[in-house]
Amino acid sequence: MRTAYSVETVRAAERDLMARLPEGALMQRAAAGLAAACADLLGRGHGRVYGSRVVLLVGSGDNGGDALYAGARLARRGAGVTAVLLAPEHTHAAGLAALRRAGGRTVGTTDAGAGSGTRADTDAVAAVRRADLVVDGIVGIGGRGGLRPAAVPLAEAAERSGAAVVAVDLPSGVDADTGEVRGTAVRADLTVTFGTHKPGLLVDPARAYAGSVRLVDIGLDLPAGTAGSAGPAGAVGPVLEALQHADVARLLPVPGAESDKYRRGVVGVVAGSARYPGAAVLAVAGALRGGAGAVRYVGPAAQDVIARFPETLVSDRGPKHAGRVQAWVAGPGAGDDAGPVAEVLAADVPVLVDADGLRLADASAVRARSAPTLLTPHAGEAAALLGVEREEVEGGRLAAARELAGRYGATVLLKGSTTLVADPGDGGEGGKGGKGEGTAVRVNPTGTSWLATAGSGDVLSGLAGSLLAAGLPARDAGSVAAYLHGLAGRYAADGAPAGAHDVAAAIPAAWRDVTRG
Repeated sequence: MRTAYSVETVRAAERDLMARLPEGALMQRAAAGLAAACADLLGRGHGRVYGSRVVLLVGSGDNGGDALYAGARLARRGAGVTAVLLAPEHTHAAGLAALRRAGGRTVGTTDAGAGSGTRADTDAVAAVRRADLVVDGIVGIGGRGGLRPAAVPLAEAAERSGAAVVAVDLPSGVDADTGEVRGTAVRADLTVTFGTHKPGLLVDPARAYAGSVRLVDIGLDLPAGTAGSAGPAGAVGPVLEALQHADVARLLPVPGAESDKYRRGVVGVVAGSARYPGAAVLAVAGALRGGAGAVRYVGPAAQDVIARFPETLVSDRGPKHAGRVQAWVAGPGAGDDAGPVAEVLAADVPVLVDADGLRLADASAVRARSAPTLLTPHAGEAAALLGVEREEVEGGRLAAARELAGRYGATVLLKGSTTLVADPGDGGEGGKGGKGEGTAVRVNPTGTSWLATAGSGDVLSGLAGSLLAAGLPARDAGSVAAYLHGLAGRYAADGAPAGAHDVAAAIPAAWRDVTRG
């Protein structure tokens, strides 16, 4: 499992380690990993380090020191290294001395308020434009807000230059803890991060600025367990985690020798309308491939469902009288009839609410439930539930998922470019913003932009509902479903457009891929 820790926890672990190491040893470990990554990138792009043009964008913090020491290593291998010093009076002195001893040169910048466009600024931007590799060491993980004005022309020049851009620990200008980007930020091709992933590297919009991510082990002792569990020096466990194949394989339901369709779980689907019968078909398609023993469909699209999936059990008597189920899926394409959604929420079994169901569900009824509830909004639906603009949700996905989970007392699967799964207590440090002790928010690593197609979310809802019926907790059902759904989207598309029905059909291939390792 890939985990990400808060800045506070990383800082505490760094302090603990530095107290046990010789002075400067931790920075040298980071610089060695950074230099190796840069050399690999130069070798792929230019065939060699020797003779390559490397520009370091150096701020006043430790990230600038990491960049300077890494630049010294590259200079000793024959690269032409230029350090652009954004705060010359606060530059890491030992790192700068090491670079100069190795033959590197420096260029300063003037503050934008004093007038950019001086010769120093022109030389700095020109150096970036000529570079083969640009190393972003402007701001570290403690930075907040976008880049300062003096750094903006350099970031823009790097993006336009055609040079490979490597970020030190985190692209400058993005928020390490939240993944938010408030202003101009560096766009990296590769981010070399130290000790652990930071949440901003895994959550959009910041994730899109990070490029590929390479984790360098520098020996940090980080606490395991939930986000509320204490570690050294007051540190807490991971605030974000991403499942991998092995994690998903352990969670997938596997029928035993004594299993029958009821022991495997029966999922009920309340979906579709005269206007949107396809939503019912797609939700049932996802449910049939999700591991439950049977699918019951309740709604006005029974004929469409049976025509496509004759194994479905159908009913026209409403959820209360549909027969035995271990979980319900309600809402895809449901239109404006709130009655069936209310019936489902009154049931004492796990319930997934999606699409129209999110609008129709009574918030107090959701909060009053004792059985698990999984809400699966996209950004627009989440914005409506929170009473904010869609842009606010998209710009602060982690905060929005946590807020919704806490407000509704339900597990929330926030769909989108990075799908997040948050429990009611997932407030990060000790469960702030929710109920009870916090657990790490889950982020899905398998998604693809090809899944942005009509009906894809209906398939996901059916799949997750089936996993709920098979006995998985809401957090696991949502994150496993998102993982399989993302893989299925990749297989269905294979580099070309695919429909939601193609995604549903590809779920078995994704399942086999996961279980076969």
